[in-house]
Amino acid sequence: MPLVVCPTPIGNLEDVTLRVLRELAEADLVLCEDTRRTRILLDRHGIQAKLLSLHRHTEARRTDEILPRLEAGERIALASDAGLPGMNDPGARLVAAALAAGLEVTVLPGPSAVETALVASGLVGSRYTFLGYLPRSQAGRDRLWEELSGWTWPAVAFESPRRLPASLAGLAAALPDRQVAVCRELTKRFEEVVRGSAADVAERFRLPPKGEVTLVVGGGAGGASEEGADAALAAVAKLVAAGAPRRAASDVVSSLTGVARNRLYRGSL
Repeated sequence: MPLVVCPTPIGNLEDVTLRVLRELAEADLVLCEDTRRTRILLDRHGIQAKLLSLHRHTEARRTDEILPRLEAGERIALASDAGLPGMNDPGARLVAAALAAGLEVTVLPGPSAVETALVASGLVGSRYTFLGYLPRSQAGRDRLWEELSGWTWPAVAFESPRRLPASLAGLAAALPDRQVAVCRELTKRFEEVVRGSAADVAERFRLPPKGEVTLVVGGGAGGASEEGADAALAAVAKLVAAGAPRRAASDVVSSLTGVARNRLYRGSL
């Protein structure tokens, strides 16, 4: 029997699919990130099931326990608190181990905060990059914003409400005109999607909001080539030599060329 990966609602409990409900009801065992959260979903839909926790602290041990049960023919469902298990949630290790052992793994389609936020942002294109959670350090985020300065496609990331103001402030400093969307409490009662330039959205979230946050950063107009970046740095150097403040010169050249302001500022030191 297969391991069945079951996406669960990211907010509204009615967003679960009929197929997921059937698999959860028929499974011999349901592995879940938090048994209390999954029990709420099952009770809402009148499902009785045996639950066992599988989270980041127990995934290695649980994997060793579950593989023999799968090999013995048990039907086991895997769920996380919200969305698709294995995507920034526990489960990837178990899936990889099951596949390596030659066991069948079935992944069901279902809710995803990444795609929901991307479409809601209005910034969707032919491709995107999922970043997971943003770096915790400011230096790590600064490096990320510099990398994003050359991307012409959108990026989607998770961020904690507590760190969101600092992350947006850094993004606004590096790419003030880049279009972004903060998607908060998706599919829940107080869902909110705030769209605008990085500078405007950073001003809107000067204080931490409540609830879960997904951030979408739109693609740039075209990203500069290395030759273009070198030319931009040379332009900053000329402005500074003519008496312009280095930060102001970096701001002006960044707005004209699309090269990240931080890159120009540091590169001209």
